[in-house]
Amino acid sequence: MPVPHLRSATPADAERCYHIETSAYEGDEAATLEKIVTRIAQYPEGFLVLELEGTIAGFINSGCAHEVVMSDEAFKELVGHDAQAPNVVIMSVVVDPAFQGQGLSRRLMSHFVEQMRERGKASIHLMCKQKHIGLYEAMGYRYVRPSSSEHGGMTWHEMVMPL
Repeated sequence: MPVPHLRSATPADAERCYHIETSAYEGDEAATLEKIVTRIAQYPEGFLVLELEGTIAGFINSGCAHEVVMSDEAFKELVGHDAQAPNVVIMSVVVDPAFQGQGLSRRLMSHFVEQMRERGKASIHLMCKQKHIGLYEAMGYRYVRPSSSEHGGMTWHEMVMPL
């Protein structure tokens, strides 16, 4: 397998990230191109891309908050985001379906977690589907509760990793 290259996203990455987002997520749960553009513009250091041989294969994007409310839909557009806040909220962890099954999401996540530790963040929060709870627990996340979010018409579960 080629060696993955991890870096912060740039505005030029928005279209490719949007393509990956819509190919990997179902229906309304995928972020719009506008949301991806906003996330890159407002918090590029929280938008990590993984490239294989010059092609973006996956990414993580996030925002930071003083008080985390996982069901806050406006936060997905970074309303209330403060880069200096201690708590990181992951919006998407996604790998292009053509590259799945190679351990790339784990590599993305471990690099992301290390970056957030280096930045002095206190915790990382995310929401996931039932089928991914075990995966995130294996990465060090703790199950919090079923989420009140109805994002994309799906059932979500809140997880947290103290740093």
